[in-house]
Amino acid sequence: MRVLIATDAWRPQINGVVRSLEHMAEEAPRFGAEIVFLTPERFRSFPMPTYPEIRLSLATPGSIASHLDEVSPTHVHIATEGPIGLAMRLACSRQRRAFTTSYHTRFPEYVAARTPIPESWSYRALLRFHQSARAMMVSTPSLERELTRRGFRNIMRWTRGVDTTLFRPRKERVLDAAAPVFLYVGRVAVEKNLEAFLGLDLPGTKVIVGDGPSRLELAVKYPAVRFLGPLTGEDLARVYASADVFVFPSLTDTFGIVLLEALASGLPIAAFPVTGPMDVIGASGCGILNGDLRQAALEALDIPHESCRAYGETFTWQESARQFFSNIETAHAG
Repeated sequence: MRVLIATDAWRPQINGVVRSLEHMAEEAPRFGAEIVFLTPERFRSFPMPTYPEIRLSLATPGSIASHLDEVSPTHVHIATEGPIGLAMRLACSRQRRAFTTSYHTRFPEYVAARTPIPESWSYRALLRFHQSARAMMVSTPSLERELTRRGFRNIMRWTRGVDTTLFRPRKERVLDAAAPVFLYVGRVAVEKNLEAFLGLDLPGTKVIVGDGPSRLELAVKYPAVRFLGPLTGEDLARVYASADVFVFPSLTDTFGIVLLEALASGLPIAAFPVTGPMDVIGASGCGILNGDLRQAALEALDIPHESCRAYGETFTWQESARQFFSNIETAHAG
């Protein structure tokens, strides 16, 4: 199996889409598969309006068709709905080549947060994008139910994993900050609803790891909050292990790999009861989901870190990859 994955999300972006795809490539040999990526590195690009950290590629169906001939994949998976994804979809349609897709990001909500474009318009565009795929992969049961109500079909489940060797409890605390430490990791952007966390009256210290278009504005508005910028690898893992509670204020994430990283590091979760946190936390007892985020954060302090670590260890990238490759085989066999 040689899978060509077309994705607009790629390094140097730091997000769940990129991490998921990188781990699929690492696990591929286990399942007799090879992954070849088609990413923005291959094309000229320009910064996305209102979000310059993301670059939009100048990809065309013709250039994509040439790449398809060059790679000769047995399967094609379109991971994103950006310019590369759109061009790949059109190239596959012209060649009558089957493909699968995945739904990672709530673009309708993100677009509506930045522009006057109604969510309903964006969802209609996404429905057209995905409806000709053999299958569309989503990460959680609640997201599957929601998209089914919106008319999406041929949905398959693809969960996520975490590196439990890297993300683990540690004795040392690298943060010189008053306890308890309430941590957020992720993009610093309007769609992440960060002010619902930053504005809370909580004891100790609030810490933000990540970058994005709202970082400078929020750092000025909330001077008592520690903004550490983007971190990866050991640096990120040590910060997780130095916190007491992971606070996840987003209302729009489809999953939240950072939730798994926090759990594997022994951190309880405080979040709103929405898609992502509801699916990840479930009945595990490793988080507090409440419409009152302050109450959730305070109650989460009482959750044993050992329980969170044990639950985090149940999510593996090997199982995530098994689902991914099994979905592709099943979709193309249908």
